Amino acid sequence: MLGGVAGVAAAGLAYAHLETKLFTLRRVTVPVLAPGERDVRVLQVSDLHLTPGQRRKIEWVRSLAALEPDLVVDTGDNLAHPDALDPLLHALEPLTAFPGAFVMGSNDYYSPTFKNPARYLLPDARSPIRRQPDLPADELAKALSAAGWADLTNRRDVVEVHGRPVSLTGVDDPHIDRDVYPAPQDAPPGTVLRLGVTHAPYVRVLDEMHADDVDAIIAGHTHGGQLCLPFYGALVTNCDVDRRRAKGLHGWPGPRPDERGGQGSTWLHVSAGAGTSPYAPVRFACRPEATLITFTAR
Repeated sequence: MLGGVAGVAAAGLAYAHLETKLFTLRRVTVPVLAPGERDVRVLQVSDLHLTPGQRRKIEWVRSLAALEPDLVVDTGDNLAHPDALDPLLHALEPLTAFPGAFVMGSNDYYSPTFKNPARYLLPDARSPIRRQPDLPADELAKALSAAGWADLTNRRDVVEVHGRPVSLTGVDDPHIDRDVYPAPQDAPPGTVLRLGVTHAPYVRVLDEMHADDVDAIIAGHTHGGQLCLPFYGALVTNCDVDRRRAKGLHGWPGPRPDERGGQGSTWLHVSAGAGTSPYAPVRFACRPEATLITFTAR
């Protein structure tokens, strides 16, 4: 019997490692634009946690350019190795042909470290913040900005889509307390969409963006729970957002705006991301993903 249990456990672990390579594209539709407005298609990439040898992941990210999105939003945690900057920029290069914006995650500043697997079950398992970043976050920000993407590190910006302004508000990673919400600023006349962008969907930031009257919030960080149970979902989120919002499209602070009783809520999309820490290269019932979000008329 023990041999059978061990066999099942080994098979489960092997599948969980395989699932990290089963990249998928999710598509969601968010009815938030004014009547008559043209759709805005936003490609969200998140939590790549790239290491130099991950050729399959690099080619998959490059292939996403075939979607021809109107806007690309990168919600951070791009790196998992000090030498991953050049491979990352190669992966993102086809996407920089489109308007884009980005925020940073903790694993753009600090390389991942080994952790006791039991800590995964803690609701908000933060590591001590190291004093000196050892990943090339500054070089990454400069390269993406030079490619024309908006740096939303605790700031606001505007990009043009279909000749109309899209207003963006972002914060640095709340998971390591780098978030400072930008000062109020009126959106330009004719703004078609107002987006809030954060790496980690901490309650304080979601509340600030909801109060700022954004149309939708885009986040990552959770890995969708990474290890999920069928018919139950994520065990944890690695932040203080509730488990049922570990991935996918939701409302904040209440139900989705299209659900009964959801009036007054803001749309919230949380990506399960496309990578893992190199020290925990497993996923279960939570495939790595990017998301094509189509914002359409109400």
